[in-house]
Amino acid sequence: MIGDKLVIEPYHTERATEICDLLSERLAGKLALTVAGESGAGKSELAHEIQRVLNERGIRAGLLQQDDYFVFPPKTNHDMRRRNLEQVGPYEVKLDFLDANLRSFKRGESPIYKPLVIYDEDQITSEEMAVDDLAVLIAEGTYTTLLRFADVRVFIDRDYRQTLEARIRRARDKWEPFVQDVLEREHQIISQHKILADLVVSPDFGSVQEQT
Repeated sequence: MIGDKLVIEPYHTERATEICDLLSERLAGKLALTVAGESGAGKSELAHEIQRVLNERGIRAGLLQQDDYFVFPPKTNHDMRRRNLEQVGPYEVKLDFLDANLRSFKRGESPIYKPLVIYDEDQITSEEMAVDDLAVLIAEGTYTTLLRFADVRVFIDRDYRQTLEARIRRARDKWEPFVQDVLEREHQIISQHKILADLVVSPDFGSVQEQT
């Protein structure tokens, strides 16, 4: 997404390095990795650092952002949520489209065609992305744990109360009571996805645990 702002802290880099170490034995062929969690949990920052660390190790990695796959552009989507809070959920996102892009990557098909959000203009355009030279494709976003073609799922175990400060620092939305209603609804949905994850980042970003 064009216009997104990242606030990368040392703990993002530390956990990304730990995750890359854990992935080392799974890097045979093409690997689809997801990074999920609630809004403001640090998904974008962690995914960015995983990509960077892998690339520094000579493992070509690419990144897909769930924010590009929303049915409506971000400001329009926010207004629609205000009219009907029941709209908040996975159905706001073209998860099938994102899953299809992961499937194409794993099949060795390139380029893939994907949407692209221009945040400040509240527009969705499209772009093509060459993935033939990638060993890892990362999909990050709130609901990406649900993607069927993911090989490894990372989940950040933070809820919206713990991420409020980070969300305000990114200044993605004007803070208002309605936003808290959205975050509570997201929490009710996303917290149920933790059980599906392979790797869980602790709430304080102090460790990564493997789940079996």
